[in-house]
Amino acid sequence: MTQHAEQLNINTQCHVHLNSGDVSVLIDLGEQQLPSIVHWGASLGQVSAAQATTLAKANVNHFTANNQDLPVRTDILGSLHAGWSGRPGLSGTRVGQNWSPKFTLTSASLNSTNERQICITDGLVSASAATLNIVAVDSHSNLELTVDIELTTQGVVRTRGTLRNTASEAYQVHEFGLILPLPTHAAEILDFAGHWGKERVPQRRELTIGTHMRENRKGRTGADAAYVLNVGEPGFDFANGELWGLHLGYSGNQRVWAEKLYDGNRAFGASEILAPGEIELARGETISTPWIYGIYGVGLDEQAHRLHSWLRGRPSHPKRARPVTLNVWEAVYFNHDETKLKQLADRAAELGVERYVLDDGWFGSRRDDTSGLGDWTVSPEVWPQGLNTLIDHVTSLGMEFGLWFEPEMVNIDSDVAREHPEWIMAPAGRLPTESRNQQVLNLAIDEAYAHVRDQMVAVLEAHNIAYIKWDHNRDLLEAGNQLTGKASVHAQTLAAYRLMAELKERFPELEIESCSSGGARVDLGVLEFTDRVWVSDDIDPFERQQMHRWTQQLIPAELMGSHVASGASHTTHRNHSLHYRAGTAFWGHMGIEWDLTQADPEDMKELRAWIEAHKAHRDLLHNGRLVRVDQFDSSLDIHGVVSQDKTEAIFAVVSLALADTDPVGKFRFTGLDESLDYEILDITPGFEASAEYQGRHPQSAHRELNMRLPGWWPVDGPVTLSGAGLSKAGVFSPWLNPESLRILHLRALPSKGSK
Repeated sequence: MTQHAEQLNINTQCHVHLNSGDVSVLIDLGEQQLPSIVHWGASLGQVSAAQATTLAKANVNHFTANNQDLPVRTDILGSLHAGWSGRPGLSGTRVGQNWSPKFTLTSASLNSTNERQICITDGLVSASAATLNIVAVDSHSNLELTVDIELTTQGVVRTRGTLRNTASEAYQVHEFGLILPLPTHAAEILDFAGHWGKERVPQRRELTIGTHMRENRKGRTGADAAYVLNVGEPGFDFANGELWGLHLGYSGNQRVWAEKLYDGNRAFGASEILAPGEIELARGETISTPWIYGIYGVGLDEQAHRLHSWLRGRPSHPKRARPVTLNVWEAVYFNHDETKLKQLADRAAELGVERYVLDDGWFGSRRDDTSGLGDWTVSPEVWPQGLNTLIDHVTSLGMEFGLWFEPEMVNIDSDVAREHPEWIMAPAGRLPTESRNQQVLNLAIDEAYAHVRDQMVAVLEAHNIAYIKWDHNRDLLEAGNQLTGKASVHAQTLAAYRLMAELKERFPELEIESCSSGGARVDLGVLEFTDRVWVSDDIDPFERQQMHRWTQQLIPAELMGSHVASGASHTTHRNHSLHYRAGTAFWGHMGIEWDLTQADPEDMKELRAWIEAHKAHRDLLHNGRLVRVDQFDSSLDIHGVVSQDKTEAIFAVVSLALADTDPVGKFRFTGLDESLDYEILDITPGFEASAEYQGRHPQSAHRELNMRLPGWWPVDGPVTLSGAGLSKAGVFSPWLNPESLRILHLRALPSKGSK
């Protein structure tokens, strides 16, 4: 439901204090200058006008020898005229002129869902969740700047800038981003690296003097994206240490950075990377930065919780239970045999699967990966009776049907490429080197956009399709518009968003997954238009344990496609038990990527048990608060989800490798209510509890998993422990074979004295 927003014009000579979600943002608007963020971090509580003025003064460096005569005032644009010697947010020129604009604030307004939450006292404007909007102009450079600074209910900071050219001469934008401050004790960086099949690999380093900059020039977010760039107190972990995070909500070329200057100032920023000449603003034209997200937390889990809570509060966030999904890619690849595909549907229905997805190979001449991309019509060669025979079979079994598309890509061997070679993204006179036998179709060309849209709409109108797996399998290198000769990644990215939005508007119940060579397009920009992401093409559960742990630094479990792999992994060729494969997939938006016709009766029985357990706990998994216990031993990973009221929780104890000690040791639960008692039960599917295997028999072991359970373990029924005992004293871990796990369910008992 859309809430009414109250707008209040405020004095441009004031301070603004936004305080929500235990986070404060104190902003200085003094002397009609661009906003300077005095404080962003832990809540300041009640702040008086005099205190705000003093804090603003305390945020400005004292005079130093050989520096400029006025102290440096860091504004949100990183303006050169203010003495900022780090990376500026705006770089541009008008035929060599107007390269250092000086903006003067002309108006400021505060937008809130409730004007009564806004208080104005002696030049201090205080509000809870609200958006500060400022307008500033440089009449000499003929530029107008608009900046939004929002603090959400959950304590997430969102900023966005818009630049407008007001002169008759064009203004060429080289870079346009925004700057957020970092405090002095933010001294350690955590961001992410990776590649295809191994996304979101954490990496740490000290923030030293200079710039730590991460760029992606691939035309998509990238498997090696910085993802969330964090800078915090040295040694910050999941539970402890202040940290400040930055994420650029955008899927095209991008840049994020953190820097420490010689004068002690620290900041980070984000911008879209623009190719030379890509953005030239004619009179009245504008360009906006993507939304830039700032996320403060004490510990990585608190930061993730703020992001997850904000995402879940969006009107577009998926509200219904996430359907357990079968994708048939690894079962059939391009070999679309209708009989086999119907058998897979029958097997899936037996297991309780709720969505069936037909992947690549159903259209045009697409019998392998060398042809057909761009021709989005059902292949009469493979499907002489059309797709509806399969779709009707799937839906008759009670499942939804989903279909794979790759709308932004094209094979040279396709009808559309032969008819319209000028629609292929390229520099003038030649094509870029192919990747995966494909090129990029330029959706910024109106006719190309209409071609793709109309073909997709025709397929969706003719078939009962509830879900699209939207793939994007190559980088956009040398991505130019052949009709204009200009670089065109910016326009292509916005066109892809527009196409997603248009399909959603035409088909309101349609869900879309963002897949991009696996997890190369996972960001808050694409998630404005999609309902989940594909974490990685690698569903080896050993690799997925790490990928799931860190993918959830940005997004909650219900947006994270997490499938049960084949016994022998498609990407790594490792073999894993069904227990470990399903126990890993259990924690996200669960699905299956396996040829179920090869599953024996015992496999089917165990897999059904995992699916039933996932459904039984899906509401908690997809609405609770993520908890990741900091590792005391690298062989053991403990993570879970705790309900928002802390009355229920579910935890996994995962053995990643063989420990150096036996027993491994004691671990402590986190995120529980220490005043409550919890009833604990082992609910691991496929494990038949029996006194024969209890930990009181030290030499006994579960026959299949070769595990040794400590005496407290709830193997024959629930045990009760206090939240304080679980959080402070801890419990012994079981001894598990590498690549196996146990799942514990905790439910709070009624408080003493309650009825």
